[in-house]
Amino acid sequence: MALVEISVVPVGTECPSFSSVVSRALQEAHRNGIKYTVGPTSTVMEGDLPALMDIAEKMHRSAFSGGTQRVVTNISIDERRDKDQSMEATVAAASTR
Repeated sequence: MALVEISVVPVGTECPSFSSVVSRALQEAHRNGIKYTVGPTSTVMEGDLPALMDIAEKMHRSAFSGGTQRVVTNISIDERRDKDQSMEATVAAASTR
């Protein structure tokens, strides 16, 4: 299982707020039944890496649907193969140290 952190940022919009873009991106995760958590500057998703990458692409592309002409998306992948991982277990392991 993998954890993918994604941040979708529209560039050159008329408004400094881009919560509507983030909301559209989150709909892609929700629509696909992926477990995710929203942070102040990014979203972390949990699941099978190929599925998460497909959803990440959909999230990125969703930002263009509002008329944005440029989008910068940052993705960070954390994948362990030696044991199962989850968002909660990863946070708990770091919090107990």
